[in-house]
Amino acid sequence: MKIVVIGGTGLIGSKLVTKLGGHGHEAVAAAPRTGVNTLTGEGLAEALAGAQVVIDVSNSPSFEDAAVLEFFETSTRNLLAAEAAAGVGHHVALSVVGTERLPGSGYFRAKLAQEKLIENSSIPYSIVHATQFFEFVRSIADAATDGGTVRMAPVLFQPIAGDEVAQAVGGISVGSPVNGRVEVAGPERFRMDEFFTDALAAWDDPREVVTDPHARYFGAELGEGSVVPAGDAILGETRYGDWPGRTTTGS
Repeated sequence: MKIVVIGGTGLIGSKLVTKLGGHGHEAVAAAPRTGVNTLTGEGLAEALAGAQVVIDVSNSPSFEDAAVLEFFETSTRNLLAAEAAAGVGHHVALSVVGTERLPGSGYFRAKLAQEKLIENSSIPYSIVHATQFFEFVRSIADAATDGGTVRMAPVLFQPIAGDEVAQAVGGISVGSPVNGRVEVAGPERFRMDEFFTDALAAWDDPREVVTDPHARYFGAELGEGSVVPAGDAILGETRYGDWPGRTTTGS
């Protein structure tokens, strides 16, 4: 199949292109650096010509409330219109576990708006909700930093390796559209505050992790199960303690 990966030069997108190509598919990396811009529409029609599947793993360059909403709404509208014109039969989007439960975050409100556009389109779809990637643990800590402290809520946390997110998304993309959501998560559940205490220690990071039930996660206050799957999920196999990047993510 011809499968176009929007955001195909990024962390998950580049892994997807490699994995799909290795299984004999024509995997096309579509991103501004390859001449495809979903915000302006540049190169979209050409990239999607003859495609059976489009996977959108793109992300907003800004997490500011108005900017991120503008990105996901404009990009998704343009992409869905181009897919309809090209006769694409399956739209796959990568989103985040807990999106519908975190309206206090502008980022999650924007992701939910993206999902609603997909659900209301005429194109069969699959939305993959993934938990946080191992590769983004440092950026999560940085976002929660206040001076020399990292404020984390004592809630459940179930991160996953980026490779296994790509594997799950790729597998779903070559199957029949589910016209709904599939959740993907790591094999272990932690307490978020305890996880980050151990992670920073492994990096020799001097910041202190402070347990704070009201700590904000990208603008939202978390409940016990806000960012972990609520039901059945596809689980990765790589444990964080066995992940090669565990001690270098913070460098």
